[in-house]
Amino acid sequence: MTLRFETVLAQIGDHIGPLDQGAMEEAQRRWDAIAHPLNSLGLLEQDMVRIAGITGSADVDLSKRAVVAMCADNGVVAQGVTQTGQEVTAIVTENMSTGDTSVCCMARVAGAEVIPVDIGVARPVTGARIRQMCVRRGTADMTQGPAMSREEAAQAVLAGVRLVEELKEAGYRILATGEMGIGNTTTASAMVSVLLGKDPAAVTGRGAGLSSEGLARKVRAIETAIALNRPDPADPLDVLHKVGGLDIAGLAGVFLGGAMHRVPVLVDGFISSAAALTAAALCPACKDYMLGSHASNEPAGKLVLDALGLRPFLFAGMCLGEGTGAVAVLPLLDMALAVYREMCTFAAADIEAYQPLT
Repeated sequence: MTLRFETVLAQIGDHIGPLDQGAMEEAQRRWDAIAHPLNSLGLLEQDMVRIAGITGSADVDLSKRAVVAMCADNGVVAQGVTQTGQEVTAIVTENMSTGDTSVCCMARVAGAEVIPVDIGVARPVTGARIRQMCVRRGTADMTQGPAMSREEAAQAVLAGVRLVEELKEAGYRILATGEMGIGNTTTASAMVSVLLGKDPAAVTGRGAGLSSEGLARKVRAIETAIALNRPDPADPLDVLHKVGGLDIAGLAGVFLGGAMHRVPVLVDGFISSAAALTAAALCPACKDYMLGSHASNEPAGKLVLDALGLRPFLFAGMCLGEGTGAVAVLPLLDMALAVYREMCTFAAADIEAYQPLT
């Protein structure tokens, strides 16, 4: 499996070309012709131009969209790093299938489908909307050894790549990333600590409401896992299988698949950004195909986005996960697209066009 993964990863890299400069230039000309001060919509304009470059067309279409929520359990919860038990992962995953979670409510407003994926929930879950792609029933406790095997991590990444291919064929134009997995801020912090060379205490937060004592246990668990497993920061798959999670692995595959199939993918919060960081470590070219959404309230939320070169639209103090931050940005993109498509031009309004100043 490892050799196959490395071969497939090389093939993915071969399929990821640069953004389409012609489409971006055409999109920028359209913005510049619209009767408004140049660049006055800031990031809304810039990301619309990037989407043109990602998709290869200045005729931007974001009409069919989905939230891909990777769901998995993490054995490290045995170390008391969470406020709730592991059983919550399965409950919320099934609730995503019935439309009864926060991201489902928000996605209905944003016109997005929620696609929960069982990539590693501890018990089998049922629901018509759940994609069954389970690699193993939850990871092992990373303070006692590797969270999963290298082969399992590779399998989860490739599952994410495969899912994007299916969604692209089904006509989806933009994807938001989400997750559900009790304990996954612990695994995300461990991965960010290793990949960015930061002290665990500096990149670890309270997650879903830990006390100060709980936060201290969480930091100790990460320190123990890193010291025991000695993940190699130069080998992202090594980091992933030793101190990561199946949800992070699956999302890393979504980012790789988005770049391979030219589908823009919105990075959600801290766990999603840790997955994006992992994908970028596996294949740096995929960074150009990611879009920021919000800066998580977790301590390292903005740090990881900066490392990826992504600018978030929102600083809303959010840390819910599920894909809620990424979904919250979709209406902003719709507004930008409305101006891009419908606003009259300087010429049509008989207004002298703004000129760039030096």
